[in-house]
Amino acid sequence: MALENKVVLVTGARQGLGKSIALGMAEAGADLVICDRVTDDGKLAGTAKEIESLGRKTLSLGGDITIEDDVNNIVNQALEKFGKIDVLVNNAGVTAQDAFLQIPYRRWRLILSVNLDGTFLCTKVVLPHMLEKGSGTVINVSSILAKEIRMSIAYGVTKVGVERFTLGLAREMRREPGIAITCIRPYFVKTEVVMEYMEGRDTTGYEEPETWQKYTAMVAAADPQSVTGKILDKAALEEMFGKIE
Repeated sequence: MALENKVVLVTGARQGLGKSIALGMAEAGADLVICDRVTDDGKLAGTAKEIESLGRKTLSLGGDITIEDDVNNIVNQALEKFGKIDVLVNNAGVTAQDAFLQIPYRRWRLILSVNLDGTFLCTKVVLPHMLEKGSGTVINVSSILAKEIRMSIAYGVTKVGVERFTLGLAREMRREPGIAITCIRPYFVKTEVVMEYMEGRDTTGYEEPETWQKYTAMVAAADPQSVTGKILDKAALEEMFGKIE
């Protein structure tokens, strides 16, 4: 298995794309640390059970990735259980469909805090451990809305920021051959939340979560220098790894 003996930390893993990515990592042989701010609805526990059914170990944790102490606690517990983190997937994110004149400032701040500050904090805490052992991959999750102007100004702004963060940090890490800082850019993905929101509307062209499940695991297993500093949409991934039917 491509990720056998690897430990992967996925944020926002209770449902949606985060859950799919976590399961893809487990199918590729990795043990998982999964976390989410919401843990009282049973969904995070459900993700953990699915991972364990694949024969992999898992650590399921609650925490708010916008709070530095929470992030430190998540990472410390992961290191205590597994001794390392080989891959970090910064997936957790929130959005709002409010038009600019209707979105409350506190909602704007929440979106920026989770999507940008959360990515910063998780990377800031995990990366030193990767540097210490000389290897590791950070996969940031962007969106087509970083490129296409359609909806949710706040969400799109954060995803542009995530991509710029990826490129800047990859440049800083360019002298560390074992470290990859990379980014995936999904189109609209047919997760449960998205399909509920889009009920009755056209979803032609929307991508299957299983596609990103497999591609993200491939990125995690790839040679770091082949993926670092890249924004990987579906076309780029197909060119790199071949088409997933």
